[in-house]
Amino acid sequence: MSSNDNDTPELRTITLAHSPDSDDAFMFYGLATNKLETEGLKFEHTLKDIQSLNEDAKNGVFDVTAISFHAYSYVADKYALLPHGASIGDKYGPIVVAREPKSVDEIGSLKIAVPGEMTSAYLALRIFNKNFDHIVVPFDEIIDAVQHGRADAGLLIHEGQLFYHQKGLHKVIDLGEWWFEKTGLPLPMGGNVIRRDLGPELMEQVSKHLHRSIVYSMENREDALSYAMQFARDMQPELADRFVAMWVNDLTLDYGDRGREAVRLFLDEGFKAGIIPHKVDVEFVG
Repeated sequence: MSSNDNDTPELRTITLAHSPDSDDAFMFYGLATNKLETEGLKFEHTLKDIQSLNEDAKNGVFDVTAISFHAYSYVADKYALLPHGASIGDKYGPIVVAREPKSVDEIGSLKIAVPGEMTSAYLALRIFNKNFDHIVVPFDEIIDAVQHGRADAGLLIHEGQLFYHQKGLHKVIDLGEWWFEKTGLPLPMGGNVIRRDLGPELMEQVSKHLHRSIVYSMENREDALSYAMQFARDMQPELADRFVAMWVNDLTLDYGDRGREAVRLFLDEGFKAGIIPHKVDVEFVG
């Protein structure tokens, strides 16, 4: 595309990557199904698990990508945060569960199955207690790893948070509750970022369409949910609905001051705890 002229009828392709989780799929429904007029931009969607997306972001693979806030701290030079599309838990978040009841004071002595070292859940747990041993297990196999004794406890993200007790597991701590008590702020898990080298004008334009997609999904909730369900791992519709309601909320439409402050504080705390090696400059588009 040699021309940057906005009048050109040539379509500009924007590569956009997100996870197949029902909350992500729900947000991008409007764009993925071509329900929205996008003014000469063509969005090319790629679905990958969040761990792969975090790795891809280090190499600047996609123009726009979903990312864990922890991983963002390593790519902030390449990407800026979009002001919407975040998964932020207000008084809830990743949950540590165990086979037998355990107290929070025991966390430092446990071997915990975690969904990836670049996840925000892992960062939050390390900020809470730096001393635990861990093994990395795909997030949808963590409950199984705890049940079968491969780990003493597991750090649950995604829908496991909603049904772990049906599997006979016990909650040790909800990190979103802990974070709220500590800071009075919501706990940021994941956001959407855009490559800085697209330039301010294109970044703004893309940002506007992504925002419209989220609004469209919220206004057409049933359709967006049934679209998202095709990616849900055998999740019952009512469970998917609860999960989407947890992670697509007012803070998804716009971080607002609280959401932005939460992201800055979260990454600052990670730096202070020696988990993130440098201070992170958190910058939002627009």
